[in-house]
Amino acid sequence: MTDDPSQKASPVEGIKLRSNYLRGTLIESLADPTTGSLAEDDAQLSKLHGFYQQDDRDIRLERQRQKLEPAYSYLIRVRVPGGIASPRQWLALDTLARKYGGSALRLTSRQAFQFHGVTKRHLKTTIAAINDCLLDTFAACGDVNRNVMCTPLANRSVVHKEAYAVSKAISAHLTPQTRAYSEIWLDGKKQKTPDQEPIYGASYLPRKFKIGIAIPPSNDVDIYSQDLGFIAIENNGALAGFNVTVGGGMGVTHNEAETYPRVADVIGFCTVDEVVNVAEQVVRIQKEFGNRSNRKHARLKYTIDDRGLDWFKDTLNERLGYVLAAPHKFEFTMRGDQFGWIRNADGQWDLTLFIPEGRIRNTDQQNTLDGLRDIAQKHTGDFRLSANQNLIVSGIDDSARDGIEDILKKSGVTDAQNVSPLRKQILACVALPTCGLAMAEAERYVPALSEKVDGLLQKHELSSEPLSLRITGCPNGCARPYLADIGLVGKAPGRYNLYLGGTRNGEKLNQLARENVDEAEILAVLDSLFGRFVEQSSAGESIGDFFARIFSSEFDIEVA
Repeated sequence: MTDDPSQKASPVEGIKLRSNYLRGTLIESLADPTTGSLAEDDAQLSKLHGFYQQDDRDIRLERQRQKLEPAYSYLIRVRVPGGIASPRQWLALDTLARKYGGSALRLTSRQAFQFHGVTKRHLKTTIAAINDCLLDTFAACGDVNRNVMCTPLANRSVVHKEAYAVSKAISAHLTPQTRAYSEIWLDGKKQKTPDQEPIYGASYLPRKFKIGIAIPPSNDVDIYSQDLGFIAIENNGALAGFNVTVGGGMGVTHNEAETYPRVADVIGFCTVDEVVNVAEQVVRIQKEFGNRSNRKHARLKYTIDDRGLDWFKDTLNERLGYVLAAPHKFEFTMRGDQFGWIRNADGQWDLTLFIPEGRIRNTDQQNTLDGLRDIAQKHTGDFRLSANQNLIVSGIDDSARDGIEDILKKSGVTDAQNVSPLRKQILACVALPTCGLAMAEAERYVPALSEKVDGLLQKHELSSEPLSLRITGCPNGCARPYLADIGLVGKAPGRYNLYLGGTRNGEKLNQLARENVDEAEILAVLDSLFGRFVEQSSAGESIGDFFARIFSSEFDIEVA
């Protein structure tokens, strides 16, 4: 359970071990008509099957007054390695969203799809239909390796295409082997032979595990935020291999100093043939040495910091049977999306669309859900999810461009040319009303917040200045706020911790500038700093770099 016999394993470890390889009593919970919830242990196990139990917090108190149970519903996450889906898959997910997901699809910051608001009685139907279109939800959440991220532009070059293939290979290799998922959701036959998990074992990992692949010069997947990262190295137009990074992670718990965000370390280089085994051995080390007594201190970053980076490298090299080669030179110069039309190496086109907060739905202003369904019915290429919650319609022939443009205009899909640079760089988690961890608004707050920050940028004639802003409703860091120029992390309703000083390439953490502040103070601080940037910045210096340079270690910022 834990490598330290003096430490008692957390309750979640017992749930996993008792679950018979993730079965628990999920079948019984699903069949119980007296409640919209799952049994407590099953609600924990459900994460490894790809969904979370939630309730509508906007009406929670009213339901309590009426002596009703919470308005339970479920977030279902669809695993999409490398973020690429076919038109057939898009149409299948569109149908499910309209039937069971409140007529909305959400694109996540890990290149996955999410349905929100699915009721318990529709869980099995929805998950089975997702599998029918050759996608799945298995291991999209929980204490396993999750969706493997990769720059989704596989047609841009040979290197991109090969890196995408590697992301799929890693994902397949690290998918749990238990037959529980098939039995529960797909009516698979129960086998007489016992399950085995050759990589994970019966207790799986101590905590979630995230892997990403980046292709310089773009760090669009925020490679330094990943537990395990692979930076593609090109040699004469071909993929030579990958620099290996370990120990990134964004999750924090407020007021607990033993938790913190961390950027990954580059520890070596591996060839394409070695990469899957490197991934397996890193996961195995974390399985064996990760903290199983304190889930808040259970990610790989803590395993490395507690035992030392040299210990980790020595342990990995010993298990590989060779020493990783020295890292190759590389440089990241950007990490945002390139919007609009871009021609691929194969002569076809990609069209990157701005999707506000990754939420695809129909509104009074635009019918994004309808428009993308119309495109999917005619499109012969594919759909690609960016790590920035936007969408790429890829593999478009010259002859199809006008038709796609017409559909987008008719449906009113947001034209990225008419969106401010700041607005296009905002990431936000879902937060309220459904996320049980949220302490403050995030997604729903973005339109109002971005308008006010844009106003400050206009005031100081900085509207065209590249600037990243990320906001989360809690400190877990799903939108990676600790790597932004400006990061807002929910502390309480209407109040946030303000972080400043990230870099354009995502290689450095920002720092806490203000704690538990409201909108008025956030805007006052930014107003003052934007003014100082205009007066005091060096040539070519980014806003984030300027913020980091001028602040004292305590970030004692004077507000005019």
